Amino acid sequence: MSSSNNKNTNGGFSLLELLIAMVITMALMTAASTLLANALRVRSRENQKSDALADTQRALNIMSREIANAGFNLTNNGIVAADSGINEIRVRSNLNRYDYDPSVTNYSRNNAQDSGEDITYFINTADRTMYLVRHDKYGSGSTVLANRIDGMNIHYFDQKVTYTAPPGGSDITDKSVDEVSPANAKYIVIAISVTLDAVGTPGSAGYQPPYSVLLCSDVTLRNTGLWGY
Repeated sequence: MSSSNNKNTNGGFSLLELLIAMVITMALMTAASTLLANALRVRSRENQKSDALADTQRALNIMSREIANAGFNLTNNGIVAADSGINEIRVRSNLNRYDYDPSVTNYSRNNAQDSGEDITYFINTADRTMYLVRHDKYGSGSTVLANRIDGMNIHYFDQKVTYTAPPGGSDITDKSVDEVSPANAKYIVIAISVTLDAVGTPGSAGYQPPYSVLLCSDVTLRNTGLWGY
């Protein structure tokens, strides 16, 4: 008769192996968390950039459309020179001069004092933020069109102009013709700069430098004779 010794061996991790596995796991989790946090910061910054640019472009479209109508049914270019300059513009028009609907009074037809006929665009600063404001004197009052801009410059010309819009700049340069007074303007260039502040500090994880872009709009005052356009 033969016999054999059966040995029961209990397999498992030693304490040292367990500690090593835990350290590796924690290192991987830390790296993954850092990458995820950086990705979320980049995503948040891109969302802010998109929102700021979309608001500014929408504001420029509104400004361009209404400024282009300046002087409609008036005897001048519609720009109120005393209230217009590099950072502000006031335009007037008589939109319902030939609107003979019974609801429109003769006074309304003969005076540019109805909603949408006396508009001022200007910059307002509050809580260290610049707002682009549209003020309708005889209509809805003041409305904020964009709230994350860095500055607005309005240039007045009596003819079409070419210029340079430097990337990251705050205003146009290299204008091909000289500017004129607002009262003599037939062509306007609006330059709005949008700046997002830096995120973090240089050299730190997730640092994002400041971002600037210059948006421009060329506006022809369609109710003035722009020769050589």
